Amino acid sequence: MRLVLVRHGQTDANVRRELDSVPPGAPLNELGLAQADAAGERLATHPVTSVHASRATRAQQTAAPIAAAHGLDVTVHDGVHEVFVGDLEGRSDREAREHFDTVYAAWWTGDLDAHLPGGESAHDLRARYLPVVERITDGVHGDVVLVSHGAAIRLAAAALLGDTAETLYVPNTGLVVLVADPAAPSGWALDHWDSAVPVPGDVTAGGTPR
Repeated sequence: MRLVLVRHGQTDANVRRELDSVPPGAPLNELGLAQADAAGERLATHPVTSVHASRATRAQQTAAPIAAAHGLDVTVHDGVHEVFVGDLEGRSDREAREHFDTVYAAWWTGDLDAHLPGGESAHDLRARYLPVVERITDGVHGDVVLVSHGAAIRLAAAALLGDTAETLYVPNTGLVVLVADPAAPSGWALDHWDSAVPVPGDVTAGGTPR
């Protein structure tokens, strides 16, 4: 069984470099819709048994072509939306982005209790995200697809891998694929991780959530 984590396609909030973490959030723009269609084509030959998405509009729009390619519905879940940025929500100014990047960097040096102002810590994100993963993968065969968000995917995947693997920025509609492995200490092993250098109009190198 494999867990296929997919980041949503591009939104206008991405282009504005705006912190957008509260569902339903911005919808996909024209490029994002094309990216979602391409993701559906990419996964059309995979043995997908279920498709899931966060409550964010952009995640559900990205999941739709993937589900359609397999004749499936999209199941929407609480708990797997982007890490909540609190007081920084809706901002795109340098001060807000630098504040986010400082906290985000702290998480990757092991300070998982660092909080965004009025928002969440890495521990908070994992506490709500990982139980959903456990529910949707329990006793399942084939590929389980979950469409979510850049920072959330990176934090959750790191936890599922036991915080032993190097994790990277996830581009729009990038895939992180984990395989269930009883021999692995955490129960999961890394199968594939899409990565790319961020480009203008996508997200920051730190993976600012949108």
